[in-house]
Amino acid sequence: MISSDIPDWTREHKPFFAWQPAKSLLASIRCYQRYNTSLLPWFCLIKVVAVIRHRFWSAVTGADIPLNCNIAGGLLIPHPNGIVIHPDAKIGPNCLIFQQVTVGSREGHNAPIIAGHVDIGAGAKILGDITIGAHAKIGANAVVLINVPSGKAAVGIPAKII
Repeated sequence: MISSDIPDWTREHKPFFAWQPAKSLLASIRCYQRYNTSLLPWFCLIKVVAVIRHRFWSAVTGADIPLNCNIAGGLLIPHPNGIVIHPDAKIGPNCLIFQQVTVGSREGHNAPIIAGHVDIGAGAKILGDITIGAHAKIGANAVVLINVPSGKAAVGIPAKII
């Protein structure tokens, strides 16, 4: 079973010249976050390059994942097209996010907290100040507005726990 606590960094690894836009986008985010707090001139240059890489891969993938988002390791994005993640959302280790997923806030609410090893189906919308428990499954095109307990699945519009 995949861990919900310990990130599996091999899920994000890509060979140097491989054409894997999703993993390249994640690599640019990780690079930026690694050097963001340093004021050394060399690291500032690396940070600028990471921002340029992030803009390029965001355009290629069509994903809106901010540089300062809180994503734990081991995130897997097989098809990154149309993914939108709120900057304040928290995503745990070893999650799986398919295309056209939105993780965002509703008006006047905070962003969602997604625990480790959560699988989010294509087109799902996770909105508001909610928590998705570890090992949960979110069905394709589900609109999740309620908390999802660990190990459960949420499907439908609006989502219901099954």
